[in-house]
Amino acid sequence: MTVTATSVGQPDQLEPSTAPATRGGRLLRLVPAAAAALSGVLLYVSFPPRTLWWLALPAFAVFGWVLRGRGWKAAFGLGYLFGLGFLLPLLVWTGVEVGPGPWLALVAIEAIFVALVGVGIAAVSRIPAWPVWAAALWTAGEAARARAPFGGFPWGKIAFGQADGVFLPLAALGGTPVLGFAVVLCGFGLYEIVRLVLDRRRSGEVRRSAAAVALLSMAVPVVAAVAARTLVSDKAEDGTATVALVQGNVPRLGLEFNAQRRAVLDYHARETERLAAEVAAGKEPRPDFVLWPENSSDIDPFANADAAVVIDRAAKAIGVPISVGGVVERHGKLYNEQILWDPVEGPTQTYDKRQVQPFGEYLPMRSLIGAINSDWTSMVRKDFSRGTKPGVFAMDRAKVGLVTCYEAAFDWAVRSEVTDGAQLISVPSNNATFDRSEMTYQQLAMSRVRAVEHSRTVTVPVTSGVSAIIMPDGKITQKTGMFVADSLVQKVPLRSSETPATKLGILPEMLLVLVAAGGLGWAVAAGVRTRRNPAS
Repeated sequence: MTVTATSVGQPDQLEPSTAPATRGGRLLRLVPAAAAALSGVLLYVSFPPRTLWWLALPAFAVFGWVLRGRGWKAAFGLGYLFGLGFLLPLLVWTGVEVGPGPWLALVAIEAIFVALVGVGIAAVSRIPAWPVWAAALWTAGEAARARAPFGGFPWGKIAFGQADGVFLPLAALGGTPVLGFAVVLCGFGLYEIVRLVLDRRRSGEVRRSAAAVALLSMAVPVVAAVAARTLVSDKAEDGTATVALVQGNVPRLGLEFNAQRRAVLDYHARETERLAAEVAAGKEPRPDFVLWPENSSDIDPFANADAAVVIDRAAKAIGVPISVGGVVERHGKLYNEQILWDPVEGPTQTYDKRQVQPFGEYLPMRSLIGAINSDWTSMVRKDFSRGTKPGVFAMDRAKVGLVTCYEAAFDWAVRSEVTDGAQLISVPSNNATFDRSEMTYQQLAMSRVRAVEHSRTVTVPVTSGVSAIIMPDGKITQKTGMFVADSLVQKVPLRSSETPATKLGILPEMLLVLVAAGGLGWAVAAGVRTRRNPAS
């Protein structure tokens, strides 16, 4: 195969040296498709629970190679294959208990966003400084995927695969959009360097300019990440708090875990009482407050006196406030709620989950879905309603911001708690429905990125594991195993300063979307001029 160099505004094309009439020629035509799918798999391998974050760079380098100079139809197909290679293994946990149908449907829809981004990347690959425009287009694609359909699905943002990487400090600078942009830019810059080394025929000013862009595409993100380390600190600004996380475990794995809802509540109360005994014996420090996970009381304690008695007994045993994850019905509406339960006053504050999960906590297009498969409607018998306000609990001397499970994937949901005064973030979750899949590790990595993004301690109390305590620098200091009853107690720093990412909010993402739009507009205009005047 040979690479043909063309002028600015025209594509570099991978062309077979002979007509693809032979079997070998036909096989060569499959190379880009295979490379697109395999580079998507390589990107998946860069994600937790593995710590191979750096594999994202060669993954995007190969993706840039297969897309460069392609027409829109080929780019769409290659982008879709890349999306499938990445998302099929990444999201396999979504079908653990409900079968492959929902998993495959979700991946098929999400991969369309990647395919459309592929079309844009192929278009901007024809203009100068293409790695910058291409990386911005990827960010724009993630922005769209985080908002639509059905409120969006940001799972698989590139930033969430970088919790162990050198680029992580960039989260404090501009949030997940800037962190992800830097990684993708570095990957495309890597490909451009390799391309220029192999393409000896191009010379002069064009080559020097392209080489400068390629080198800067790799150097600037690395230098910026090193510089951003000054924004990362785990120093206490508002004193410290001793926090306890309780993981009560569940009686069984899978969707049937909540068939014994009272057992789940009893398990968490029992583990809290065991911790209280450890504290009384001097084996553990007395916590200032206790955090229970999402769904730790799926029995509504406001409507069921027996559940209220169990929670109240646990709170009195430990002697400090407990944040309880409950399922509550008010005025005929169902809420996924965190309840602040004081040992003296009982329930005093509540937070209703605002970003509820489609097809898990509510069913879009219920009548249509029911016509396709009535089993799905039976699994979500009644839709959860959305909360409307941030949740920051005053627990002892600390202000604890609540981000319930799925909400941790959404930039706005985490930031709103910090701007509302949270000195510590808690991400109460329930992963029992996903067995021992990678889901819990993917979500834990999100929480590590959020810790750096907003410079806050992040606690992750989970029903069945992995529960963890994460410092503001993203490091995990304690964690539990999976499907065991356990508790974690630790003194953690409280912080109130805001990182640039917290202050800027959505602005870095919107700026990158505008950059993507500018690059795409330039590419389209260049293409129109080329078609009107082919000799230019």
